[in-house]
Amino acid sequence: MASHDLVRRRNRTGAKQKWREFFGAWRVFFQGFVEHPVMVGSIIPSSRFTIRKMLGPVDWDRCRLFVEYGPGVGTFCRPVLDRMRPDATLIVIDTNPLFIGYLKEHITDPRFIAVHGSAEDVEAIIRAHGHEQADYVLSGLPFSTLPEGLGPRIAAATARVIRPGGAFLTYQFSKTAMNLTAEVFDRVDSDWEWLNILPCRLAWGWKDAR
Repeated sequence: MASHDLVRRRNRTGAKQKWREFFGAWRVFFQGFVEHPVMVGSIIPSSRFTIRKMLGPVDWDRCRLFVEYGPGVGTFCRPVLDRMRPDATLIVIDTNPLFIGYLKEHITDPRFIAVHGSAEDVEAIIRAHGHEQADYVLSGLPFSTLPEGLGPRIAAATARVIRPGGAFLTYQFSKTAMNLTAEVFDRVDSDWEWLNILPCRLAWGWKDAR
């Protein structure tokens, strides 16, 4: 009987810990949105359906470096790490020190690197960590509300940093990110994920292998 009570207590403790982590992450995300609404795409993190569809085309066996712009509280980070090779690296870049501090505290995977900086500096950032090119770059940045000129500079830098055969993955409510991607990548695939708040436009900008 005592053993059953112990199991129940452990289950309750585990459930409480998960809820504390969930509300802690949501609090940080909401605070980041309130403080920097122009740089945060949505007040609600992406759904698991968006994550699954967005990451679906990635060739994980060939992925050595995955980069994410605007990781927030890590909605995509853990699913990416779960899919990555043991010798791959995930570099996330965010201008919000609140998010970077949270990620460094809560994600201890040795393959994970969180950088406080701007996505337009992606080339210098990955070189500083021993890489010349990225296989994939993921972005949830709200390109439609970024300061004038910043979106095109980020798109151009991303096109330079991705290896031939790699892709730029974007999810946004408007067509802005997809349109910028089409200007600098060889071809673009697109889709919608309706099971998201709000429904989300997904785009994959591919750099043809040469």
